[in-house]
Amino acid sequence: MKKFRFLVLSLALVAVVPMMGQSQQVLLETTEGNILLTLYDDTPKHRDNFLKLVDEQFYDSLLFHRVIKSFMIQAGDPTSRHAEPGVMLGNGSLDYTVEAEFYDAEGHLLHPHQRGAVAMARQGDKNNPERRSGGCQFYIVWGRTYSTQQLYQIGDKVEEQTDHRVKMTEELLDLYRKTGGSPHLDGQYTVFAEVTEGLDVVERIQQAMVDDYDRPIDDIRILKARRIP
Repeated sequence: MKKFRFLVLSLALVAVVPMMGQSQQVLLETTEGNILLTLYDDTPKHRDNFLKLVDEQFYDSLLFHRVIKSFMIQAGDPTSRHAEPGVMLGNGSLDYTVEAEFYDAEGHLLHPHQRGAVAMARQGDKNNPERRSGGCQFYIVWGRTYSTQQLYQIGDKVEEQTDHRVKMTEELLDLYRKTGGSPHLDGQYTVFAEVTEGLDVVERIQQAMVDDYDRPIDDIRILKARRIP
């Protein structure tokens, strides 16, 4: 398969039924510290797939193989587990994809790419017009803040890229001016979780020195990913 990039991360899925009123959480224990993820129940296909992989210990020992300062950190390439230093990563995948989950029943964007958002990587639009997510690679958004003028310009492009389904609302303007993120990805990559603890760890990782492939010079690894009861 082609490299999972943001043009820029089959087995049966096991149904996961969360406790009433309680969102599922996953703890990523990394070499830089712990990151707690809270998964969204309104993106059930992505939630269930991610929990399935966590329960199978799929993410244990994988690298954050792609890091771009002021943008995002990416992990989930199965070939990164035993990768030698300096090797380009990002081609590893599973033999299935996940249907995109961008909008609610009324057609509104479910979750924006605000700082701390967790989304699945995927192949580009040319080979993947339905924008289905890859089975395993995910990224955590860091991004940056924007001016109102910048956001209107980005909003025009996003609206065009999403067939006018995603608009730069006042709520999104306020979010990206104050909190920051990566608004140019809205409605094009499925956001299925958010960082609820450990955003300082994400900040450290996105500042890592990287090589020409955006791979950190010093390996940054997910030691263990586990579901929080």
